[in-house]
Amino acid sequence: MEAFKEKFFSELNTTLSGVASLCIKVILALIIFFIGYKMISWVRKIVRKSLVKIDADPGVRGFIDSTIRVGLDILLILGILGWVGVQSATIAAILASAGLALGMALQGSLSNVAGGVLILVLKPFRIGDYIVEDTKKNAGTVKEIGLFYTKLATIDNRIVVLPNGTLANCSITNYTMENTMKLDLSIGISYQSDIVKAKAVLTDILNQDEDTIKKDDIDVFVKDLGGSSVTIGFRAWVSGEKYWPAKYRILETVKTRLEKEGINIPYQQIDVHIQDN
Repeated sequence: MEAFKEKFFSELNTTLSGVASLCIKVILALIIFFIGYKMISWVRKIVRKSLVKIDADPGVRGFIDSTIRVGLDILLILGILGWVGVQSATIAAILASAGLALGMALQGSLSNVAGGVLILVLKPFRIGDYIVEDTKKNAGTVKEIGLFYTKLATIDNRIVVLPNGTLANCSITNYTMENTMKLDLSIGISYQSDIVKAKAVLTDILNQDEDTIKKDDIDVFVKDLGGSSVTIGFRAWVSGEKYWPAKYRILETVKTRLEKEGINIPYQQIDVHIQDN
């Protein structure tokens, strides 16, 4: 009986010592994680300031920050596991298995990372550009180029999140990469209206508008002879950032001025002629 008690208390002490040791390690691991998390935030802050100081592209800054955050988080977790007592061979085996599983499960995500790298290297767009993704016609101002996704802000202030892999493998229309853009507009007038007068009115509107670039060509021409109207095209150059306000304002002015000058803008119609036999 005495031998049993001694063995029992010996094993109990060993178990309690192991539990206490494990609890201490867990508490220390949490403290190390908290300190490591703060240090990662500090490193990211220094890197961000350095990138701003050297005037790095905003997209590059966001991508590097995302990469540093993910990489340092992984290193921190691996360091804590090693300190707790997980063997390096075990960690290597876990990493190999996890890498294979993640590689198969996250093929799309890995392609997004590669797409993000291509976007930053080739620069089809940058932070602040207004783009249209031609596959599904998503459009907006680029707000962030991350490790996996790019965020666009639409004109009604919605955020559209697009995978970098998709953007890197589709055609994109960038409306603001160049400093100037051409307004290419058209309006239909009736066949009874004076074409010469209509062209003069449109030319005057383009010359008087505050955003058109006067030193560049302003072009007004007969574009098409339609079924119920004569289509007149008119073109002018504006700065990229003023493209949309200028377009909407000029179209409104065109309608007002043409009506004031007595030039008819017809709606779609069909003339039926009845001929007596």
